Amino acid sequence: MTFKEAEKETFKARQKRAFEILRRLKRAYPKAKIALKYGNNIQLLAAVILSAQCTDKKVNEVTEKLFKKYKTVDDFANANLKTFEREIKSTGFYRAKAKSIITSAKIIKKDFGGKLPKTMAEMLKLRGVARKTANIVLGNAYGVVEGIAVDTHVRQFANYCALSSEKDPQKIEQDLMKLFPKKDWFSLTYKIIDFNREMRSSTSRESAKSKIILRDLCPASPI
Repeated sequence: MTFKEAEKETFKARQKRAFEILRRLKRAYPKAKIALKYGNNIQLLAAVILSAQCTDKKVNEVTEKLFKKYKTVDDFANANLKTFEREIKSTGFYRAKAKSIITSAKIIKKDFGGKLPKTMAEMLKLRGVARKTANIVLGNAYGVVEGIAVDTHVRQFANYCALSSEKDPQKIEQDLMKLFPKKDWFSLTYKIIDFNREMRSSTSRESAKSKIILRDLCPASPI
């Protein structure tokens, strides 16, 4: 299939193609899950915020030490901003991330009784939390699924599989939500991430080929 053909296909045809993509992803990555390590919900939120423009591997390296010091909402809310910035500096954009994490902890303490919110609308009231972060946190913390987390991996995947021509993450999310069953929204992100990581790794490309082939379904997929 070429991009031209993909652009011309009807919604029903695109949905059918999406179902087959999902079927192959499920078979290849049955145990796909979040790679970030955390001990509780506030640490989950912090880890997801830290993961913006940073690899999960680097975040886990930083949080291994960080989460021994910061374990509760109060710990994060009472953190010294400058000290916290230094502690997370290697994750990049550390000033904005530090402010987002500390401020969010204060909001959770003040407005939500010290407990992580359970709805999308409430999550979006936290500093530095957009739909991607909210989807990841809600799904992993409470099993609440209100959408599909669109990170860089998912955005790229939607593009080379011609499932969305949009660039904005929220518009891509809306396109994907129409194509895939709601029961698969949560796990879809992690299956795509696992596929993308293998696809882009020269050391695991061959093993990925033995597990999954999408070239006939995705115009720009190399495997």
